Amino acid sequence: MCGIFCALSLNRRFNENDFSKFKMLTNLVAYRGPDGAGFLGINSANRDIDQSNFNIFLGHRRLSIIDLSESSNQPMTIDGYTIIFNGEIFNYIELRRELKRKGEVFLTNSDTEVIIKIYKIYGEKGFTQLNGMWAFIIVDLENQRIVISRDRFSIKPLFYHKQNENFYFASEIKQLLPLITGLQVDLEMLNLFLLNGISDHTERTFFKDILRVLPRTNIIINLDNKKLSYEKYWEFNREEINEKNISTQFMYLMEDSIKIRLRSDVKVGSLLSGGLDSSLITSLSNKLTGKDIDSYSVVSDSVEASEEFFVDLLVSSQKISNKKLSFQYHDVIKNIESVIQFQDEPFGSLSIIAQFLLYELIQTKSDLKVVLSGQGSDELYFGYLRHYFFYLKNLKQNKRYLDLFINIYYSLIKRTTISQFAIRSAKNYSTSLLNTGKSFLQNKYKFDYGYNTNDFHDIHVKDIENYSIPILARYEDRNSMAHSIESRVPFLDHRLVEFSINLPIQYKIKNGWNKNILRESFEELPAEIRWRKDKKGFTVPESQWLKVELKDYIENVFKNSLLEELGCINKKSFLNYYASFLGGSRFIHHFDISRILIAELWLKKVVYK
Repeated sequence: MCGIFCALSLNRRFNENDFSKFKMLTNLVAYRGPDGAGFLGINSANRDIDQSNFNIFLGHRRLSIIDLSESSNQPMTIDGYTIIFNGEIFNYIELRRELKRKGEVFLTNSDTEVIIKIYKIYGEKGFTQLNGMWAFIIVDLENQRIVISRDRFSIKPLFYHKQNENFYFASEIKQLLPLITGLQVDLEMLNLFLLNGISDHTERTFFKDILRVLPRTNIIINLDNKKLSYEKYWEFNREEINEKNISTQFMYLMEDSIKIRLRSDVKVGSLLSGGLDSSLITSLSNKLTGKDIDSYSVVSDSVEASEEFFVDLLVSSQKISNKKLSFQYHDVIKNIESVIQFQDEPFGSLSIIAQFLLYELIQTKSDLKVVLSGQGSDELYFGYLRHYFFYLKNLKQNKRYLDLFINIYYSLIKRTTISQFAIRSAKNYSTSLLNTGKSFLQNKYKFDYGYNTNDFHDIHVKDIENYSIPILARYEDRNSMAHSIESRVPFLDHRLVEFSINLPIQYKIKNGWNKNILRESFEELPAEIRWRKDKKGFTVPESQWLKVELKDYIENVFKNSLLEELGCINKKSFLNYYASFLGGSRFIHHFDISRILIAELWLKKVVYK
């Protein structure tokens, strides 16, 4: 887990001043890799290492997790290939064993060298064998190629900026901003975010001229003919799952995903919200490590928001070590600007700040460098209200009225998923209701999520690839790496993802319950957690704080508005909208207030600072 930077010119040579500048840009994210730094200038024409006459620069900041020795420092050059790599390959032990059978000799115990050997034998097509999270760049001088690759589900970041025939790649946007003169905001992306909080769903960022490398994609740059090609190395497969012993299949995949993500030469811990997903990961991690897992949780004074009861229930029943962060409204005011700067782009909820501070607690109060997180489960096993309504809509369209009645009936009497319905949330997924009441927005969009299909597989893939996982992965990565901690997400093992999207619907939603296969498969979890009816997950009393404790702060922020100057909002209308929220309007979700506040602060603290 690290930070990388690459500069490449197809028509000129960089010099010593450029080398110093590129080192500085690499070091802007030193917190991603506090354990080591490496910098390399390469002249691809004569294949020399040269920091005064070069056309390829590779910079790396290392967070040492696997093979802590200096032999695994980067940039790493082996067998004529040079790599900079951010991430982890969790099945590196199995791959290494297979590569040795093919005659390969290893100089390190790192997963980084495994990537080089995979590329050496199979080329970029071999990346399908990798089980992990990654953003890496390989310089292949023999074939005069640069190979850039990003993992399947946007877990590890990689951005790029192009100036004529110069390319710059970086782990974070902040590394690219100093290269751009006349920085401009992508107003379409910003306005879409203001409307419904969507972001990270395309290669475009909130900055013009800065793009993200898309997930499951390789970019191949040919240094001879200067041509670029973009290749998808992996696809979502549609296949039938053998329903015999389906719970056993799931439990094996879940345990194996966690087991290989516990591989580390440093200590591993777990984030525990108290919900089903994080409880499952923490419980299995504790079992697989021999009851040696440390867990960390966010709690608050709000009875409605805090999940402390469920956290205490799990840790006491399974004798798990736990430390808690009490998150209060003054923590928002104190940390919101810092979190915005680390995130680089706007985010939609104050809970992101709670997660940021939880990682800070882990950094300062423990010796952990790796944690496991429950991100991705709701997206894979239909844990959200929108998934439930997709299901009900499908039953209606297929005239399965009895099943429709049964699911509505059970959900109502058990007060499960459907009881969470609120118009303020539902309108975000309705094209006709999306703009309702938001007269303060100067630019109106009719955004279509593309959910107007009766095919659950297509809906699931679209949701995972575009609208849910990428933005969650961004929050997770920036918050954890801001504190030099690697976050691993077992639910996003590609084997589990393929399994989940092909699961028959009754294993996700059944008799009013969502995430049914999780609830039924792991009986070692306390029943109060397995059959919880509510859903929270790092929830904070956001609505209350926006109405009371943060009211003066918000009004002060909007004394002058850059969003208004850019033509995105009418400040007076927004403050009237906020007043309606303060008055208790049931049509306004607190996220509608939070994201406008955060976007305004982002413009002031990141873009026009």
